[in-house]
Amino acid sequence: MTVRSLGFRKKLALKVFQKMKQNASQIHTLNYLFWECTLRCNLACIHCGSDCTKNSKQADMPSADFFRALDQLKGTINAHKTMIVLTGGEALMRKDLPEIGKQLYQREFPWGIVTNGALLTQKKLESLLNSGLRAVTISLDGLEQGHNWLRGSSKSFEKAVKAIEILAKTEDLLYDVATCVHQNNVHQLEELKDLLVAKGVKKWRIFTIYPIGRAKDNEALQLSPVQFKALFDQIVRFREEGRIQVEYGCEGFLGSYEGKVRDQFFNCKAGVNIASILVDGSIAACPNLRGNFIQGNIYQDNLKEVWENRYQVFRDRSWTKKGICSDCEFHRYCQGNGMHLRDEQSGELSICHLQKIQEGESAKS
Repeated sequence: MTVRSLGFRKKLALKVFQKMKQNASQIHTLNYLFWECTLRCNLACIHCGSDCTKNSKQADMPSADFFRALDQLKGTINAHKTMIVLTGGEALMRKDLPEIGKQLYQREFPWGIVTNGALLTQKKLESLLNSGLRAVTISLDGLEQGHNWLRGSSKSFEKAVKAIEILAKTEDLLYDVATCVHQNNVHQLEELKDLLVAKGVKKWRIFTIYPIGRAKDNEALQLSPVQFKALFDQIVRFREEGRIQVEYGCEGFLGSYEGKVRDQFFNCKAGVNIASILVDGSIAACPNLRGNFIQGNIYQDNLKEVWENRYQVFRDRSWTKKGICSDCEFHRYCQGNGMHLRDEQSGELSICHLQKIQEGESAKS
């Protein structure tokens, strides 16, 4: 069985799922809002899509500006069903997170953070929990050598593991560990899985690194086709073992691997259910989408109006049927792959997961 061999049942299931996605695009209920609250970061990761630095020239967005935009959505969204996620940069670089959290809690929004974990202490976590923190995503990108290489710090692995230990002991908090797979850690996943299980981690998300930001020209960050295919075989095995709830990230249509490495079929929700406010006020879909995919700016536009009346480029993706996607039989399921893999100027696709897996199959045969 090859990656392009779907079978009747899977094709039928994908067809039904496609109808559901079409309906979701028409309704476009916003239920996930990212706030890129800072571009400052305590690390200098070589794969950073935002090219963040400790002393970013871009000032943090004042919280009052964010809340003014958020309040414009009143009547359009259900606060109880809309997750607000603070990201960066490193969100924990901001000293006012507890105050921001309290304001979100008062507005009845669940909220969470994405962090590298280096600044997360028990005291800081308790402060955020008292402000209504509901969820944390923390990064651990391999064992010590591989993680420290990617993060550019000899202490980052140690600090991330300590942060994970703190999270694992915290009741009533949703958290997961995210791992970016690259050439220097792809061979460590079995050991990394054992480490996470030993630390009490229940949920693990695995990502491959896409060529944007600092990662654009670094070949060491990109898996070979053979490694790429082997990664999905390994995720399948991990899921069959059942020792930890593991899934591949939300990017890329994976052909016959659909339904085997994720809990649902591929679905890029950018601009359909997901929006973001970038640090300069830009209104985007997911934080990795910039350039021509920006839909407005909170300093000139009303966020509610933008969400309701723009984002057409995300909600009707027929335009993506060009380039390598023009004659693909799976385009109706894929819809041109994840939007963050589209060139911001030309709209051309930079990576096709299906094609790369197929190349891995051919290389092994």
